[in-house]
Amino acid sequence: MSSSFSTYLKLGFDHISDLEAYDHMLFVVALCAIYRLAEWKSVTILVTAFTIGHSITLALAVLDWISFPQRTIELLIPITIILTCLYNIFLHRPSTNNKISLNYLMALIFGLIHGMGFSNFLKSSLMPGQENQLVTQLLAFNIGIELGQLAIVGLILVVSFIAFNILKINQRLWIMVLSSSVSIVAIYLLIDQL
Repeated sequence: MSSSFSTYLKLGFDHISDLEAYDHMLFVVALCAIYRLAEWKSVTILVTAFTIGHSITLALAVLDWISFPQRTIELLIPITIILTCLYNIFLHRPSTNNKISLNYLMALIFGLIHGMGFSNFLKSSLMPGQENQLVTQLLAFNIGIELGQLAIVGLILVVSFIAFNILKINQRLWIMVLSSSVSIVAIYLLIDQL
């Protein structure tokens, strides 16, 4: 593995798991709040939808094919978190079939917004004089983000398993408490951006 690849892989992982830049982490927690460990396949589809969305805008923005004001993106990210939490609290109903539900579409669309946020960070971290390695750096950064996301998803699913199976917490209560807590933090982030 080249040093540039490993540098950007670590950069992507560190960015998604950075406790000081926790907005994207909150979004992944909100996405996973409605799932049990046994529903890992549904979570995989959900995270893949988010990945597709953010990969598209991450690549387009880093290549300078699209551009949005950073302030707008920083306002939209907490809004995506709040909307996901509202979906969890008011609209989500456990599905008995394998239909694609609204939260998959939301994850894809909101992924487009988060990709712009990732691109702002990545663009500020690119090393001058390595423009010929941009595709490799972009790929490594994106893989690092995915590894970080999977770590967060795994942690949330394990905690939910403990909550449901050991502590015997009702799943609806779990969704309400977790989504409400995440939305409160997201509202604080939104107000802080205003």
